Amino acid sequence: MLTSNLLISLQISLAATAVVFLAGLPLAWVLARPGWRGRTILDVAINLPMALPPTVIGYYLLLLIGRGGPVGKLTRALFGETLIFTPAAAVLASAVVCLPIFVQAARNALEEVPPETYEAAQIDGAGRWNAFRYVFLPIAWPGIWTGVLLSYSRSLGEFGATLMVAGNIPGKTQTMALAIYSAVQAGQSTTAHLLALTLTAVAGLSIWVGLRWRSPARSVVVRSEK
Repeated sequence: MLTSNLLISLQISLAATAVVFLAGLPLAWVLARPGWRGRTILDVAINLPMALPPTVIGYYLLLLIGRGGPVGKLTRALFGETLIFTPAAAVLASAVVCLPIFVQAARNALEEVPPETYEAAQIDGAGRWNAFRYVFLPIAWPGIWTGVLLSYSRSLGEFGATLMVAGNIPGKTQTMALAIYSAVQAGQSTTAHLLALTLTAVAGLSIWVGLRWRSPARSVVVRSEK
């Protein structure tokens, strides 16, 4: 059971992080550009999940992807079923919860790039996309990677929204966090202890590896100075 729960957790967390990165980076780039109408409204909408309990997020997702929701009706028409109680629902729940974390980290990193850097790129003939790809992205990458790492870590421990839309199905949607909850509810303290220690170790190792990969050049410099 432990191996299955861990594998499900890792798969959902990695998939959710990928979704967050692909959706969140353009949003962070847009929010980092000042002076356009509607910026505050978009900012509030993206950060709203930070202020809501995960169960509320799960409830709204149920309205969206359930049988009567717009996405639910679409998936029923295309595939004959909804996303409820599937790994895809767990990925979606984790992505919604983690999106504000990534967007804020990436946005702060992009805003710290000096404006004259962008102006110099434009003078050299770089378009908006090339300026972002070859100028902003490399400079802001440590902060963006921090957002990726934080999102992955948060997704690894996501519980409330996932339980609402994906359920707690062993071998299918039961993540480590949900398995710990089930073990505690069943009075299986030894199992809960083992699951908690395993999740703590995996999360700690992931963060350690991620932090070292974020700035490998710095590590080289430190070792050379010693």
